[in-house]
Amino acid sequence: MATRLSSEERVQSLAPILKDSGWKLENERDAISKSFLFDNFNSAFAFMTSVAMKAEKMDHHPEWFNVYNRVNITLSTHECQGLSTRDIALASYIDKAASKLV
Repeated sequence: MATRLSSEERVQSLAPILKDSGWKLENERDAISKSFLFDNFNSAFAFMTSVAMKAEKMDHHPEWFNVYNRVNITLSTHECQGLSTRDIALASYIDKAASKLV
């Protein structure tokens, strides 16, 4: 079962992706979000496919919204009603997948 990030985990694992990777804390809930802009729809869809395959393997699915070349992603673990290590791991994968297509 997933548990919410501890204060220490927030400092060690969450703070770096907020500072260095462009992820932002959501105001209304314990979640992080980020927007991605690609050259075209095909690149955005390839990105989403890659993330979907990883998310399925992790059994941890993002909330996302896509319009043409833009993809907005929000991560939070519903099981613990907040951020968990699953979100950090998926955010890291998402950033790597995006860097290959941007």
